[in-house]
Amino acid sequence: MLNQVLFLIKNSRAISILSFILIFGFLNSSYASNTVVNDTIGFNQYKGKVVDSKSKKALVFASLTVSETNISTITNTQGDFLLKVPKKFSNQSVIISFLGYTSQVINLADFKNTDNLIKLETHIEQLSEVHISIKDAQSLVLEVLKRKGDNYFNEPINMTAFHRETIKKRRTYVSLSEAVVKINKQPYTSFKNDLLKLHKARKSTDYTKLDTIALKLKGGPFSTLFLDIIKNPTLFLTDEIAENYDFAFDASTKIDNRPIYVVNFKQKRHIQDPLYYGKLYIDAQTLALTSAKFELNLDDKQKASRLFIIRKPRTASVIPTEAVYQVDYRLKDGKWFFSYSRIQLTFKIKYDKKLFNSTYNTTIEMAITDWEKNVNKEFFKPKERLRSSVILSDKASGFSDPEFWGEFNVIEPEKSIEIAIRKIQKQLVK
Repeated sequence: MLNQVLFLIKNSRAISILSFILIFGFLNSSYASNTVVNDTIGFNQYKGKVVDSKSKKALVFASLTVSETNISTITNTQGDFLLKVPKKFSNQSVIISFLGYTSQVINLADFKNTDNLIKLETHIEQLSEVHISIKDAQSLVLEVLKRKGDNYFNEPINMTAFHRETIKKRRTYVSLSEAVVKINKQPYTSFKNDLLKLHKARKSTDYTKLDTIALKLKGGPFSTLFLDIIKNPTLFLTDEIAENYDFAFDASTKIDNRPIYVVNFKQKRHIQDPLYYGKLYIDAQTLALTSAKFELNLDDKQKASRLFIIRKPRTASVIPTEAVYQVDYRLKDGKWFFSYSRIQLTFKIKYDKKLFNSTYNTTIEMAITDWEKNVNKEFFKPKERLRSSVILSDKASGFSDPEFWGEFNVIEPEKSIEIAIRKIQKQLVK
């Protein structure tokens, strides 16, 4: 049974969300110029923050969706958001939702261009009053997979997404890559892989701050897309793999004013190899997975390290200290679809004959910002497609000011990323 589990962390698809390439040397960090794409359709831009109404604490990864459209964005780790809406939708409203809070609907006419402060309240219903009709948590999880053909889109969809990769050495950003990608999303009942095409991208890497090692993230946008665990259940949700986990109910909650079952899971004690642990959030009405937040068990750091590293120098050892994952789904017309995913990794590099270690933090995230049904079932040509082994920083070239993104929705940069961008722009001026 264990061998059936281990294959998923060794095959080429699963390894793309867990792997790095570590290589010696310095690479050319010259910048290429990017052409600013002028706005041709016209859009309004809104900035603001989503917080808890009582504590004023920022709500991280809250969802904002323009009603009667598929346009959406999320807040960053500081609760800030940036939403771009075509002017033809100016009379619509925005739905703001967050797990465990009562959703709000606000007319776009009531939004300011900047400094919008949205306060969400925890829902009034007591969590204990949410009725759990299924007593066996593992059976509930397996039922989620059985119903994916009914609960999730079962037709091809064309998606637009924003993807960001960052690498920090301690507190300093040493690499920043961003991209707008197009996705041919395959039906959830299909075994065909999703297809990606790079639409716009920019990067900046300061290799002088990476010691003698250049770190690259393998997989690029495929890494975050592969976290769609309903489309790719071999991560830990197949019948066979589920047997290696213990499942238990936690207190129920709500999202978008809908009752949600919360299921905790962790690997069974007798299993020594590193697997996952975390929480699954399951819609009580449809039994669809709405969100998952989980981590890789790093108790045996040596075994875990072998899962992450494709190649590294002999004089260095790489020790993972954090591996956190998140995936969210959104409901539209009675069907759920992949909307956001995030990978956050921290590891230490120890060098032979060196007194100090280096600590690196990497974050990879993707937000679906718009989509439409692929009515004509037209797919990207082979030469247009990104490969699952892509390294985004190699595909992207140059960096430019934020106007580069035009009307595309992006995840609002955190303050630390904004500072890094300003430094990059100053270097470009020089």
